[in-house]
Amino acid sequence: MRYLHTMIRVRNLDESLAFYCGLLGLVEVRRIENRAGRFTLVFLAAPADQPKAGAERAPLIELTYNWDPEDYGSARNFGHLAFEVDDIYAACAKLAAGGVTINRPPRDGRMAFVRSPDLVSIELLQKGAALPSAEPWASMANSGTW
Repeated sequence: MRYLHTMIRVRNLDESLAFYCGLLGLVEVRRIENRAGRFTLVFLAAPADQPKAGAERAPLIELTYNWDPEDYGSARNFGHLAFEVDDIYAACAKLAAGGVTINRPPRDGRMAFVRSPDLVSIELLQKGAALPSAEPWASMANSGTW
């Protein structure tokens, strides 16, 4: 058995790509547009996994955009996606500067949670040891749910 991908239904493909690629740093590796089925699939890889993505050996995120509007609810039935980052403070600062709410700030220098435009929870984990506690994160309260 081999892990292939996680599929996430998205309401707005451009908004989702701005979040996953522009802010989170994932890379689009493949796109399928199906006119008959009225959907678009976009496959994303983490930068470190991109060299393996062509052979489909890397774990991928599949964004599924159905051309006809649908209400997917609050997306809480899906747990979360987790990504290891080189600097959790820099990653959170970039997301916050892009208008993303840091729902669970990295007070411990190790873990944070944000949500995508479609309310999918994203866990960010510091690569290696936790960073020393630092402001503004150390005193920032949780916001909303994740």
